[in-house]
Amino acid sequence: QVQLVESGGGLVQAGGSLRLSCAASGRTFSAYNVGWFRQAPGKEREFVAAILNNWGGESIYYVDSVRGRFTISRDNAKNTMYLQMNSLKPEDTALYYCTADSRGEIMTVTSWKYWGQGTQVTVSS
Repeated sequence: QVQLVESGGGLVQAGGSLRLSCAASGRTFSAYNVGWFRQAPGKEREFVAAILNNWGGESIYYVDSVRGRFTISRDNAKNTMYLQMNSLKPEDTALYYCTADSRGEIMTVTSWKYWGQGTQVTVSS
């Protein structure tokens, strides 16, 4: 069992930056694929970024709308993952969720087993 707790959300002006953190419980955090999703009001939860473990190391994936602006990372020694968000836009406003342990298509919500409670990011224009 893994428990995930996000932090770092807030209100920021367009063009600004935020860093989200996700603290995980459990001794096997390093073994899990990890990711971030977001959900804007009235919209479905959407994939943002993920780090997948593989035999050669790690593979990192981003949704096109954040590539080049957001960076996902993890620190296994601290059981923590991060989402550095730069050049924020009003359309990035959403509740951001961290997630762990995927099976199958990583952009699909139902492929992920563990979820945090979410942290709100609001970008003003």
